[in-house]
Amino acid sequence: MLSYRSLRFSLAFTFLFLSSTFFVISVGEPQFPTNQKATTPGENDVFLIWGNKRLLAEGSDGEAPLNSSLVLAARRTHRRDPIDDFKKYSGGWNISEKHYWASVAFTAAPLFVIAAVWFLVFALCLLFICLCYCCCAREPYGYSRTAYALSLILLIFFTIAAIVGCVVLYTGQGKYHGSTTRTLKYIVNTSDSTVEKLRNVSDYLAAAKRIGVDQVFLPSNIQGDIDRIQTKINSSANTLSTQTKDNADNIHNVLNSVRLALILLSAVMLLLTFLGFLFSLCGMQFLVYTLVIGGWLLVTGTFILCGIFLVLHNVTSDTCVAMDQWVQNPMSHTALDDILPCVDNATAQETLLRSKEVTSQLVNVVNQVINNVTNRNFSPSFGPLYFNQSGPLMPTLCNPFYSDMRDRPCTAGEVDLINATRVWRNYVCEVSSNGICTTTGRLTPTFYNQMAAGVNVSYGLYRYGPFLVSLQDCTVLRQTFGDISHEYCPGLRRYSKWIYVGLVMVSTAVMLSLVFWVIYGRERRHRVYTKTHMPRRDHGFGGEKDG
Repeated sequence: MLSYRSLRFSLAFTFLFLSSTFFVISVGEPQFPTNQKATTPGENDVFLIWGNKRLLAEGSDGEAPLNSSLVLAARRTHRRDPIDDFKKYSGGWNISEKHYWASVAFTAAPLFVIAAVWFLVFALCLLFICLCYCCCAREPYGYSRTAYALSLILLIFFTIAAIVGCVVLYTGQGKYHGSTTRTLKYIVNTSDSTVEKLRNVSDYLAAAKRIGVDQVFLPSNIQGDIDRIQTKINSSANTLSTQTKDNADNIHNVLNSVRLALILLSAVMLLLTFLGFLFSLCGMQFLVYTLVIGGWLLVTGTFILCGIFLVLHNVTSDTCVAMDQWVQNPMSHTALDDILPCVDNATAQETLLRSKEVTSQLVNVVNQVINNVTNRNFSPSFGPLYFNQSGPLMPTLCNPFYSDMRDRPCTAGEVDLINATRVWRNYVCEVSSNGICTTTGRLTPTFYNQMAAGVNVSYGLYRYGPFLVSLQDCTVLRQTFGDISHEYCPGLRRYSKWIYVGLVMVSTAVMLSLVFWVIYGRERRHRVYTKTHMPRRDHGFGGEKDG
């Protein structure tokens, strides 16, 4: 009869959408080019089935063989490109390439299609129902216990599924926000540490200009070089600090907005599901139809949001794989070399050279005083050079660099930068009021303090040498990317998937709940009408009667 036919039609409609939505989350064998070896997907593999083609998030394992010109995440990004006649994109991860964005956006095409189909089909159904209600004669009511019971069971099932989906979505957004916040904090801390070290180098260079031992200072050309490199260092440090702060603030604002939107969506969907279920059970048809209209629009928007988060999930996974491959292949040319320079390479190289020159010159200044003043026994007639030097000769300071700035080992009779002040303290004498040594020694306290200041600055610049090298050869950035890839990427991929799965569960469950709000309300109304107007007619379980 009428009610039973409507139920069969509704069930067919339900299973049609079930087949196109609940089974979009699948795990299976990825399709790769024939010249590449296919691998078994990992636990984070997510993709949609569109015909027999893989369209969504591919697994991160089994990347393409690497070579000197490395295509980052080549296998993960081997997707259909809709703006290149749907050919497979082969350029790898490259956020400056429009074909990469087109191919990764196309992975979410099924969800966008489902949103469009749902919006149009449900709109046509509503229009058809309105036309039938206004223009067609109503058939007598019929009632089936099977239809009533089955519609109630499915309504309860999809209501529970919607609640579970809201819980998954809420939990996923919290985890994802925490993971992205920790990643951002790590990047900011790394940037701040780099800026602090750059400024320390600048401070040491500035101090070196003021260092003088017995009125002997750095040559004027070296002081001019220090001024120029200081300007570049401070400019690089300020730029890095400002850009990091601005980008961090922008990303933080976006993350907070996304979190708020997902929380509101979870709350609205949960409230919609609960009210729809309650109004259906209470027979409040007008309120049910009102919620159906609102739910129709919300479900459409949620499916679109599913697609957006799927694209975000895939870009996140692509980026993590790309960073890991870039770290493992430091000599290969990649897309990262063009869009993410480690630091101003010329500035880093010049800073390293100037720091070596200043260190070497400071050592020469100190050794010049040791060889020409403190280790010589002048007579009182030499005036300023005489302060009654006596006792064993002082060791000279080890210069860590040759004249061509290559590393130089210390020789016998030299003391290194680390131990120089401690060793020279044994050569300090006690002085009279006019600065003459009254005990055995080669250094007055004034000379010792001047030489110790020069050694401290020299050692500071020498100690920051490896840091400057790490800026020049990308070691700092590679270490940062390596830490992100191994420590933070697993959480980012996992929780972005949770959000995507939660959105799919919520949108699908609420979509089907909308259908069964109407179906159950109809069956309930028919049941009440049948019991009221035909109380003596016998209805067996599953039986049908015309009104």
